[in-house]
This record gives sequence, structure tokens and C-alpha cells, in this order.
Amino acid sequence: MTQCDYPIMTTHHALDIAANRSAQKWTPRELLGRLLWDTVEGPFFRWTPRQIWWIRNAILRLFGARIGDNVHIHPSVRIAIPWNLEIGDDVAVGDRAILYSLGRIRIGARTCISQQAHICAGTHDATRSDMPLLKPPIEIGEGVWICADAFIGPAVHIGNYSIVGARAVVVKDVPDHSVVVGNPGRVIGSRKTIQSHDL
Repeated sequence: MTQCDYPIMTTHHALDIAANRSAQKWTPRELLGRLLWDTVEGPFFRWTPRQIWWIRNAILRLFGARIGDNVHIHPSVRIAIPWNLEIGDDVAVGDRAILYSLGRIRIGARTCISQQAHICAGTHDATRSDMPLLKPPIEIGEGVWICADAFIGPAVHIGNYSIVGARAVVVKDVPDHSVVVGNPGRVIGSRKTIQSHDL
């Protein structure tokens, strides 16, 4: 169940906000890690000069992220939980992109995440009154281009060398070499001419 799936309720029931807020969503160690990251992210990550990519990569690695070689992450990128993040070689993550890594996000080598894209590995189970937090992983393959303002929902796999068009909303898996546009995202073409040696 993703936040873009809207089930039809056959019975009326009140939302149990108290149960949602009192549920233990994180271990004490995770809570401490998130507190430390929130403290460091503002002054030490976001205020680094744009061209000094290696400093931000080093900060992310310090917090448990697996970051490949020659990775370019803009300082305005928002990252929820760094230790849930795995990024391959030669990846670029553009200005004001959101990596909402409540669950694991894996981004394959030579992939481009354009400005203001939202990779959302977190949702709630809307079929339950307490709407418990869910943390489904997201997998983005090699050589993928996630265009500006696109949204990738929880538990989605984007196949190798695919393109997700600007402002597309993707809540289902995308096959390799696909071109996806729209809301909801739909495959409109193929990118089979692109191979690993071209990128």
C-alpha cells in the first residue's frame, strides 16, 4: 500500500491518531542517529560549497551511507536517513531533490536524479485506523534518468536505463529501458539504444 493508493472504505471508522503517535516507529539507536544527522545536516552539509562534492560524500559515509566514486550530490538535497542510502559510482543528485529514505533507497551507477525529484521510501497503511508507518525500499537501476519534479513511490523498482519524465508519478515497477511519463506514470516508449558502454 503506497500513499498514492486510495482504498475504498466499506465501513466508517475514526482514525486513531493517539495509537499512531504512540507507536514505536524507531529504535533508540535510530532516534539518536536521526538527532545527530539533523544537527549535522544543516550547518555542515547544506552550507558546503556546491563544487566540493567530496565533503558531502564524506559526511554521508560517516553516517553510514554507501556512496560510490565520483558522486555529485547538491548541498540543497534533503536526505532523511543517510544509513538507508546506497548510491553507485558516477551518480548525480540535483538541486532540492528529496531522498526520503525511511526505508532503503538504492541508486545504481551512472544514474541522474534531477532537481526537485522526490524518492519516497515511506508511507502509511491507510486501511488501518492507526495508519502505521511503513518503510518499503526503493530500487533505481543503472543509467536511469529521473527528471525534474518526478515522484517515485515506496516499494518501486525502476529498471536499468529507463527515463522517468518530468513531474511523472511512478507507483508501480518500471521495466528496463522504459520511458515513463504522466500521473499515474505510464510507459510510452523504449530506450533500448542505450547500453552500459554508452554512459
